[in-house]
Amino acid sequence: MLNDTIQMIKERSTTHFYQPDKELSVSKINELVDAATSAPTAFNLQNWKFIAVQSSHAKMKLRKFAWNQDKVTDASVIFIVCGVLPDYQAVDERLTPSVKAGILPDDIISSWTDAAKNLYFDFPQRSRDEAVRSATFGASTLILAATSMGLGSTPMIGFDADKIKTELELAEDDIPVMLLAVGYAKAENWSQKIRRPLNDILEII
Repeated sequence: MLNDTIQMIKERSTTHFYQPDKELSVSKINELVDAATSAPTAFNLQNWKFIAVQSSHAKMKLRKFAWNQDKVTDASVIFIVCGVLPDYQAVDERLTPSVKAGILPDDIISSWTDAAKNLYFDFPQRSRDEAVRSATFGASTLILAATSMGLGSTPMIGFDADKIKTELELAEDDIPVMLLAVGYAKAENWSQKIRRPLNDILEII
């Protein structure tokens, strides 16, 4: 017997058709992103950014850089999910609240700062990988949060990241990783597509 969370995960499917006349409240958008930020990040850097594109004008503008896909304008909101290149100097700021709350020991900040510097400083590919990884964790958690609210979602890779970065004047360290459509699914969407058998993808050693 599957528990409710596992059952929800196994029944989730990517939404292709949205009800374009249904909006999502700002409070719901806040709730989704708040849930997304519970996802893990290395050194608790929380190196991500979520840009919620909600207005009709902004969605039409975004659609030009997203292969003219209907989902961009039909979904209630499109999140531009960005990873941020990890900055070891941010470890202090990110960890101090947890140290003050008694969750982490006092000496952890200096040791994690040194570790993050050694891991990322002067390693641009590793830094980029970490930014993409963090954004993906956040987006995946947001997808599950949306599913739990009865909303459909669509992770999208069909977009021009450079043009979006220029248009929104994103920082140099911001990397647009994916678009994530969220909204109310139409009834004619497909069920989850058949997955590969475990024997093809799992090795236990």
